[in-house]
Amino acid sequence: MIITWSREASENLVEIEDFIARDSRERAVRFVDSLIDHVETILADNPRSGRGVPEISNLNMRELIYRGYRIVYRFKGDILEILTVFERHRQLRLS
Repeated sequence: MIITWSREASENLVEIEDFIARDSRERAVRFVDSLIDHVETILADNPRSGRGVPEISNLNMRELIYRGYRIVYRFKGDILEILTVFERHRQLRLS
């Protein structure tokens, strides 16, 4: 299984890191690295381990929760694409 990160997901990670860096640049980098490692480790071995996305009923889209963040991904053949990363209390924007 190949794991890719969409442009939106990558931009979200930069925003998360910038926000946390207001308090500590080191902590921000550690957090984002940890999130990426967690997602890629879990999904490499268990791509269907995430739950369905509550806002939609698409079996090819799932999400993982990591320390207050939702990581939404989908399957495209042998590719697992991370679509977006956002705060857990927010709803998925469908656009």
